[in-house]
Amino acid sequence: MPKIYSLLILFLFAAFTTRAQKLPEKNGEPVIINRDTLFKFYAPQGLFDPKERAGIVTQRIKALMSRIDFNPDSLTLKNDTSISVITYNGQMIMGVNNTDASYSELNRPQLAASYLSILKNKLGNVFESNSPKQLITNVLEAVAVIILLIVLIWIVNKGFRWIKLKIIRGWENRVKKLAEKGAPIAYASRLLPFISGLINIARLFIILLLVYLALPVLFYIFPSSQPIATQLIGFVVNPLKSILLAIVRFIPNLLTITVIYLVTRYIVKLVKFIATEIANGAIALKGFYPEWAIPTYNIIRVLMYAFMFVVIFPYLPGSQSKVFQGVTVFIGVLFSLGSSSAIANMVSGIVLTYMRPFKIGDRIKVGEIMGDVIEKNLLVTRVRTIKNEDVTVPNATILSGATVNYTSSSKTLGLILNTSVTIGYDAPWETIHNLLISAAEATEGILANPKPFVLQTALNDFNVSYQINAYTDQPGKMAVIYSALYQNIQDKFNEAGMEIMSPHFTAVRDGSHIQIPENYVANGYKKPGYKIEREES
Repeated sequence: MPKIYSLLILFLFAAFTTRAQKLPEKNGEPVIINRDTLFKFYAPQGLFDPKERAGIVTQRIKALMSRIDFNPDSLTLKNDTSISVITYNGQMIMGVNNTDASYSELNRPQLAASYLSILKNKLGNVFESNSPKQLITNVLEAVAVIILLIVLIWIVNKGFRWIKLKIIRGWENRVKKLAEKGAPIAYASRLLPFISGLINIARLFIILLLVYLALPVLFYIFPSSQPIATQLIGFVVNPLKSILLAIVRFIPNLLTITVIYLVTRYIVKLVKFIATEIANGAIALKGFYPEWAIPTYNIIRVLMYAFMFVVIFPYLPGSQSKVFQGVTVFIGVLFSLGSSSAIANMVSGIVLTYMRPFKIGDRIKVGEIMGDVIEKNLLVTRVRTIKNEDVTVPNATILSGATVNYTSSSKTLGLILNTSVTIGYDAPWETIHNLLISAAEATEGILANPKPFVLQTALNDFNVSYQINAYTDQPGKMAVIYSALYQNIQDKFNEAGMEIMSPHFTAVRDGSHIQIPENYVANGYKKPGYKIEREES
């Protein structure tokens, strides 16, 4: 028994290889009737090659179909010793030889019988479809489809008209209520035409979809146009099929991308938790300031997600496509060329974060701009001036210039406010020092300790420059403190009967009134007259 099985396997293998060797590496010549391929010829017959043979058989079949008395049941098959012939009322339609059978798994009579069955079925269907009764039935079915399409389009138009009116009425009622409450309604009025346009687009889309779906039904009713119906359906089905197959094939990569994303997301969450704890002071790291925590977290988050994108890029659909790669390179080049200043500001923002020149709430001066810092990000810093002007300063500008911070040392060393006055040489400097210091001590916002001090900064042609220096821990009130200090200096000097020679003015002192307000002039003060003295020789 084992030997019999072995011989049987060898016989089947030899038969298969022999048959495979006989099969050619070319396509057969089809016999096509009404755009439908009935069968193909692979072998020549007599003086005719496969192409000529298929053309002759096609002509004979078409001639049969054009006959009024054609009956598919009259097709007969006769098998001879070397050829099988299919005839119609004695007229030869086609022959099948042994070479034809070698191209299939059937023998010659079986192959000829299958060809006869195909001819009877196909030509019978064509004959029935071309009959007057069937033609009338097809036309009535087509008219019914068209009427149904018109009814569906009418229903769609009516339905969308009702939806549109409903939306407009509801919108008008809403706008009326908003207007009664004093809310601005101009934006709502501009938005209504946009919504109406979207509704019209949706209506047209549904109508076009109905028409497109009705066309294959119409074409499929008539046998001669059934291939067109198949093509129209294929235009929709084939892309959907391709999309579904692509989605199914993409599922393993999607799982990989999901795992990579989840791992990255939870790592970022861990970094955020640690950064938040450092910013709140719960975790202290030597040499790492709390205000660095959130910016550092933002940098790590960007780097982590960028690394994640690099890792998942090969798993994206179409990532190996040359077009996809070319588009990504083009976008990268555009981004590089168009964002040079933005990149410079981002780098400057990172550097400023770790330089710590100021923080939110500090009073700073950048160039001619002085105010409080209200926002810091990677691109810009926003400063609010004492006039409530919000100024946006690019970080690159801050990094490239000098920045004055009035707040950083005000709580520890104290911010020194200073101003200068000029007094004539005839006034004792000790008196001037005392008056300036007393004016500073009388000013609200000036610290008593450290004590204010005076510096004599210049000996001018007509006067001496005195600079009063006073400490404060309220840099946000600099303008108010300076204003109060100026007032107190005026009051103290006027009370002492001292003239401030700023701005410069010229006066003939003999006979001129003292240059202080009248309410500060001492009682009994008399304007000196001119004196002429004679000097004895």
